Amino acid sequence: MVDFWQIIQNAGVELISPTTAAYALAALGLAIHFGFTGLVNFGQAGFMAIGAYGYGISTLTFHFPVWGAVLVGIGASIVFALILGVPTLRLRADYLSIVTIAAAEILRLIFTTNTLEAVTGSADGLSGYKGGFADLNPIPDGTYGFGPWTMNAYDLWLRIVAWTIVIIACLLAWQLMRSPWGRVVKGIREDEDAVRALGKNVYFYKMQSLILGGVFGTIAGMIFILPRAIVPANYATTLTFFIYTILLLGGAATILGPVVGSIIFWVLLSAVSGFVARAQAAGWFDLIGMSSVQAGQTRFILVGIVLMLLVIFRPQGIFGNKKELAFVK
Repeated sequence: MVDFWQIIQNAGVELISPTTAAYALAALGLAIHFGFTGLVNFGQAGFMAIGAYGYGISTLTFHFPVWGAVLVGIGASIVFALILGVPTLRLRADYLSIVTIAAAEILRLIFTTNTLEAVTGSADGLSGYKGGFADLNPIPDGTYGFGPWTMNAYDLWLRIVAWTIVIIACLLAWQLMRSPWGRVVKGIREDEDAVRALGKNVYFYKMQSLILGGVFGTIAGMIFILPRAIVPANYATTLTFFIYTILLLGGAATILGPVVGSIIFWVLLSAVSGFVARAQAAGWFDLIGMSSVQAGQTRFILVGIVLMLLVIFRPQGIFGNKKELAFVK
């Protein structure tokens, strides 16, 4: 028998998990890039990798405190954004997409190379960097929560910090998009020649947007590693595509869309994965001649079908506006 109640409980854990928060923040960064400014960034995984390795290396190799490691990661992401933006932002949008996807993959391969194994851990990655963050935990040891949301003091502390950062980032992005700066970047998305004709420095605004969205992705990368080890395989191009899926699910040119999209995506993926695993254990897939490997891949097929239906019947996303959809290219 398939225990559907257990599947629902396991999926419910993802509602407030640090992973969901990290993806929500990274998708919010992409919303600033793609949804509001029209920058096609296929390298958000690279910004997340910089945040992860910047924090991990600063802590393990240089013994920086938490705030120092965070600043190192943010500083590195600004440099990375400048490297990407300086040669491409004056050109057509497709040049930025090509450069960002290539740069993110180059970063991942650099972190994987054996030459830097003493610093990056090569393919094995890094671990043991959580002590400084755990030392900041004001919550007494014990068990907290109820039902599927039962957790220890560290997990509760991590969730509080992660979702607080997401809330602050949403408020910041909301305020920025209501400001004159936000109106300019949205104008660039719609017609950058018209904005340029009004005397605005389009290149400068694009660079600011690229840096801001990249910093959000970098902080998301730091949140992403606090419940787990740093593994370079996690920062493949697939990560960026997952984030784009979350962004389009919630609505590209929205603030709450990335957050709700991340929650739905991870709850749905967890529920489908749990169902597939238990159905396989019950022998359901054996009846149709599917191997364990094939059965494991059906979760992505099922999630893909759900997302396709959403795109067909609500292409602007859950919170998106059809009037803005025409401008998000």
